[in-house]
Amino acid sequence: MALLNCQFYSEVLNLSTSMTVILPQQTSSQIGMQNKITGAKHQTLYLLHGLSDDDTIWTRRTSIERYVAPLGLAVVMPQVHRSFYTDMKYGSKYWTFLTEELPSIARSFFPLSDKREDNFAAGLSMGGYGAFKWALNRPDQISAAASLSGVTDIVSHVKRPKTQDVFHLIYGDEPISGTEHDLFSLVEKTHENKPKPLLYQCCGTEDFLYEDNLRFKEVCEKTNYHLTAEFGPGDHEWGYWDKAIQDVLAWLPLRTK
Repeated sequence: MALLNCQFYSEVLNLSTSMTVILPQQTSSQIGMQNKITGAKHQTLYLLHGLSDDDTIWTRRTSIERYVAPLGLAVVMPQVHRSFYTDMKYGSKYWTFLTEELPSIARSFFPLSDKREDNFAAGLSMGGYGAFKWALNRPDQISAAASLSGVTDIVSHVKRPKTQDVFHLIYGDEPISGTEHDLFSLVEKTHENKPKPLLYQCCGTEDFLYEDNLRFKEVCEKTNYHLTAEFGPGDHEWGYWDKAIQDVLAWLPLRTK
């Protein structure tokens, strides 16, 4: 595998930013690693960080590079600060950056597939919210998405005292319920004639977001939306996410050739 820290300029954000990228590399003599490449253009996982982290965090806290090596899967990890993957009311347009500019730039730099079936999103906490928001709003871009201990009930989450200042910068005083930011509403509005992304959800039973995740699962069940859900012992911490991301990779509908 190749691990790259990529510094580049974003026209949407009007600033220099970064992404950490893992690219498949076919090797035969690398000790302790099984690397392979599948296809000329790589399947891609956009792996999103949480509120207190940045684009380097997945490589620092997990063995994601080692986990994807035998899969021939590229991983793109962008930097979005504390934006909740949203075009902020008082800040930068991180939703437009994520869904429009980032894939275009990444594909201009690296041999990444632009086919819907080859593109996936996943993330933890704030990043889990971002992954589901992306897939549900733009199912033409993302075929499968996974939320690890994700913020699934954004309407309730913005009312938590510790995050109210953050959300004022993101949403201002605008309502969230029923909008493109509301995952519950997005699931309920999904129509049969549109492509539905596969969804995977996991959360630890000791996590402060556990009840919110249960409610999201219930909404999916009521609307007959196919969701793979895994709940079990665990808290909001990296030991849980290091294990969970391996389960996500095993769940993704990856091609083998």
